Amino acid sequence: MSTRKTLRLLFVHERFGAWGGAEANIHVTAAELQRRGHEIGLLHGAPTGKGEQAWRDLFGQRHALPTTEDPNAGERVRAAVGAFQPDVIYVHRLTGLELLEALVASGKPLVRMVHDHDLYCMRSYKYHVFSRKICDRALSPYCIFPCGAVVARDRESAFPLKLVSYEAKRRELDLHRKFSRLLVATHYMREQLAANGLASERIEIHAPVPATPESALHSSFDERNRLVFSGQLIRGKGVDVLLESLALVTVPFQCEILGDGSHREHCEKLSRRLGLSDRVRFHGFVSQEKIQEFYGDCSVAVMSSVWPEPFGATGLEAMRHGLPVVAFDAGGIREWLMDGWNGFLVPWMDRRRFAERVEQLLRDKALAKKLGERGRYWVRVHYGFSDYIDGLEQLFQRAVPAAPALVSA
Repeated sequence: MSTRKTLRLLFVHERFGAWGGAEANIHVTAAELQRRGHEIGLLHGAPTGKGEQAWRDLFGQRHALPTTEDPNAGERVRAAVGAFQPDVIYVHRLTGLELLEALVASGKPLVRMVHDHDLYCMRSYKYHVFSRKICDRALSPYCIFPCGAVVARDRESAFPLKLVSYEAKRRELDLHRKFSRLLVATHYMREQLAANGLASERIEIHAPVPATPESALHSSFDERNRLVFSGQLIRGKGVDVLLESLALVTVPFQCEILGDGSHREHCEKLSRRLGLSDRVRFHGFVSQEKIQEFYGDCSVAVMSSVWPEPFGATGLEAMRHGLPVVAFDAGGIREWLMDGWNGFLVPWMDRRRFAERVEQLLRDKALAKKLGERGRYWVRVHYGFSDYIDGLEQLFQRAVPAAPALVSA
């Protein structure tokens, strides 16, 4: 017999429904915490148009986030918190200082999963917009000049550009100093937060592990030489660089691009220009269930991110299927991808080396299987879903020591 505290956990996220890795993590995490007896609610932003019914079924208690333009935004957030009465507020992505200030003012313990760089980078992706060179600086006046991050793309209005406030970003960082804990997936991200003045003792590593059943993890490694890319088709994911790399591969292959995003049209045109139309297929948004099927019928997983990945969960998902991974050395990827042991870590933006490594694995299936099995072992030992949830649950319980006890066998 063991005792644990039953908690009321309010998830906060700027989207509602399936989209990318953050949304997949929120759904599986909330489902498992609910299965363990905790009450979950959701304070959410705009619908994604994908997988929304699954979110409605899971989050019976939910409240819509007000827009940042709403003059009563803070009051509406406080009302939602008051209606649910959470023991812990678990924040994921959230835009808007007034919304954040209202959560801090609630007096509830706050925990945030820092999925990306948007907390301390005015551009949110930590690389230079033209050169795509990875930025290693903390937030500072350098972001204003010469970086020019005060001007950013605006995909939500008719005008293509928007202004980003340096002072608002500083204020956002200050508010996060009042959080009980900040959660990250890698030591790399922990270092990024610490470099921006956030207390190291409040930063914990809890990698967002997918809940893939062990019995489903099998890959075919057949002679079709299928490659799989899974992720958002945005510029930082480097699908254009992937295509330029694949154009250098001399053995037959079929690459399946799973995902959608603002860079898709550009990449589809580039694929045609490179003569890859018969070897690269763009599938658009694909459900998690279908992604598993693709993983089970491939020989190599490719990750072409040129932005500094905070984690790169899709690579671990591929390794769960015994697939070797080929990826650029960007951000936190090197913490789970060991060059030559469970895949290949390629120097950043080195297209020729990327192509060589892909071709090496397609030609040598025995090597591909060996690296893939090592990856499967690594994920099983270091990234267990149950262990991940246990860690989160214990963290939440420490935040509310007076919560009532739930007895379980």
